[in-house]
Amino acid sequence: MRFYNTLTRSKEEFVPREKGKVGMYTCGLTVYDYPHIGNLRAFVFPDTLRRVLLRAGYEVRHIKNITDVGHMTADDVAQGDSGEDKMTKKALAEHKTPEEIARFYEAHFYRDEAAMHILPAQFFPRATAHIPQMIRIIEELIANGHAYAANGNVFFDVTSFDRYGALSGNTLDKLKVGARLEEHPDKRNPWDFALWLKAPEGHLMRWPSPWSEGYPGWHIECSAMSQEYLGDSFDIHTGGEDNIFPHHEAEIAQSECATGKPFVRYWLHTRHILIDGVKMSKSKGNFYRLSDIVEHGFSPTDLRVCFLGAHYRSQMNFTWDSLEQARKIKESLLKTFGRVATAPVSDTGLSAAPWLTRLIEACEDDLNTPLALTIAQELARETNSTLDRNGSLNPDIRSAFDTILFLFGLEPERKEAIPDEIQKMATDRQKSRIDKDFTEADRLRDAILKAGYTIEDTPNGPQITRGK
Repeated sequence: MRFYNTLTRSKEEFVPREKGKVGMYTCGLTVYDYPHIGNLRAFVFPDTLRRVLLRAGYEVRHIKNITDVGHMTADDVAQGDSGEDKMTKKALAEHKTPEEIARFYEAHFYRDEAAMHILPAQFFPRATAHIPQMIRIIEELIANGHAYAANGNVFFDVTSFDRYGALSGNTLDKLKVGARLEEHPDKRNPWDFALWLKAPEGHLMRWPSPWSEGYPGWHIECSAMSQEYLGDSFDIHTGGEDNIFPHHEAEIAQSECATGKPFVRYWLHTRHILIDGVKMSKSKGNFYRLSDIVEHGFSPTDLRVCFLGAHYRSQMNFTWDSLEQARKIKESLLKTFGRVATAPVSDTGLSAAPWLTRLIEACEDDLNTPLALTIAQELARETNSTLDRNGSLNPDIRSAFDTILFLFGLEPERKEAIPDEIQKMATDRQKSRIDKDFTEADRLRDAILKAGYTIEDTPNGPQITRGK
């Protein structure tokens, strides 16, 4: 099994710290708004990684944090300590408390993840519940000379860590004070980053600390929470490419300086998503959330397959046509799975082994899900062709499809009860076909389709399903 490690800029064989066990941390959502589809892609990626590891027999401990303080509006500028706290800004705008904002959007985040068939993490630690752990790490950094306090603020001294910049390439000799970077009066170096900030008067989120009544910086939060649940060192850290600098770079520096131990061995990052070839933006009218996908007649799992159709390290271009294609792939796989479940089997029947071997190899080669999807479709076509010829299947076909659907996050959903009026139209249509009244049969078929259902004639009678 090999993954591309951002830290070494190369594919590496995956060898966990402890045999058979994997510790994995994912930067979760800042819960001040609904997740958009770019966020969801960043969460489907580690879920797919986790499924590949689980299939290989690993015990995976997955931690995904909830950021509910300290994430600033100007996180793309300098060291992420400029601007307003996103939680506070949203709370003031909606005339609510930051906790009310956090819990509302956190609950929506969980619903979206469940709809996308994302396996829940073992823990979803909240930043606000780990302030004491952050303070302890900051005290350790000050004690060993890697951080300093000034006027109630505490900053990490980036010049004290000689490996700063190894992850992103932004080494200190390359960093310059740009036009957008204002030097903070309390900083020794422009690129030092905040560990603790003194709360200004009227600030809604504040905690007592040895330095001031204030709140933590964004970066220290993930170090504290990963250490609490995974220890000083662990195997895999994932996130979007926008987290590489400064967030993940800062995590490495402060964690290793506090513990004196290696922090993370494998860093995996997913690329940004484009919409019709351009950056997603509310001002451009191409900003989509999961609710927008559903309103267009697609399902959350259609979107999931759409994500899998692009490699996680490629800049995916989302279009409605690509989503339609993903839906067809998903429905084809699920339909084939349904046929396989009731098909005759024999030891001399079609075996899935050649395809499954290739598919697993693709998944274990840096999550090559586009290739894996192609191989799955090849197996589905061969399986359907065999059944259409009244051929039999090897018993391994069923377990193979179980594995494939698990890896893709496409566990078949419970069949929805078909309303009585739709069932009656289907019965009347069948009678019209028997009576050779094809005009009436077509009318009823169109009425069923308009109501949101599909009817398909099979050797076992008409089959009704929800959706197109």
